[in-house]
Amino acid sequence: MTASPLLSDTALIFGRYARATLRSKFQILFGVLMPLLYLVFFGPLLTGMPLSPHGSSWQVLVPGLLLQLALFGASFTGFSIIIENGWGVVERMRVTPVSRLALLLGRILRDAALFVFQAVLLVIAALVMGLRAPLAGILIGFAFVALLTVSLASLSYALAMKVTTPQGFGPAINAIAMPSMLLSGLMLPMTLAPGWLNALSHVMPLRYLVDAVRAAYLGSYAGATMLYGAAVALGFAALAVTVGTRVFRTAGA
Repeated sequence: MTASPLLSDTALIFGRYARATLRSKFQILFGVLMPLLYLVFFGPLLTGMPLSPHGSSWQVLVPGLLLQLALFGASFTGFSIIIENGWGVVERMRVTPVSRLALLLGRILRDAALFVFQAVLLVIAALVMGLRAPLAGILIGFAFVALLTVSLASLSYALAMKVTTPQGFGPAINAIAMPSMLLSGLMLPMTLAPGWLNALSHVMPLRYLVDAVRAAYLGSYAGATMLYGAAVALGFAALAVTVGTRVFRTAGA
C-alpha cells in the first residue's frame, strides 16, 4: 500500500475513535485522576527531600507520573478491542479494503493524542504546585509519553486479539504493568534502591525512558541518558507496532 491510501485510511480510523473519545468527557478527565492524586497527596511528602542533586523533588516526581499515565492508560486500551470483538466490529473492519496497519495506527494515534492531552493537564497542575522545568524539557516529556503510548497500546491491542475475554486480559496486563512500575523508578529514582534492585531495573525498558524525561526536566538534552532513552523509546515503538500489525493481519485468518 502506498503512503497516500495508508494516510487516508489511518485518518479515517483516527477520526472515528477520536469522535467517540470526544463524546466521552469522563474518559478524558478521569484518566488523569490517579496521577493527579499522586501529585496532590504524594508530592508534598517529597518536598525538601534530596532526591536530585541538581533539581527539586517535583522534577523527579512529575516525569514519573507522566509515564505512569501512559503505562497504565495505554496498557488497558485493549479492553476496547475485546468489546468490539464481541460486537463483531473488528471482523467487519477487517473485511474492508482498509489497511491492517491503518486499523492499528488509527487507534494508537488516538490513544497518543488522548494521553498527551492528559499529560498537559497534569503538568499544568504540577506547575501550579511548584514544578519548575524548562519548556524544552516539558515538550520532550510529552514526546516520550506519546512514544510509550504507541508502544504499549500496540501490544495491548495485539494481546486483546489473542486473549478475547476480560477475565484473561486484565490479569495478564496487571502481571506486566505492576513490575514495570516498581522496577522502572516511576515514583522514586532507582539509584535510591539497593544495588541488586538497581541493577535488576536496567532490564526494564521503561527505566531508560523515566531517566531520560527526568534529565530533560533538568535541562540536560544531549547526554547519554537522553540518548539511551530516545533509542529505547523509538526501538520499542517500532517493535511494538510491527508486532501489533502482524497480529491484526493474521488474527482470525
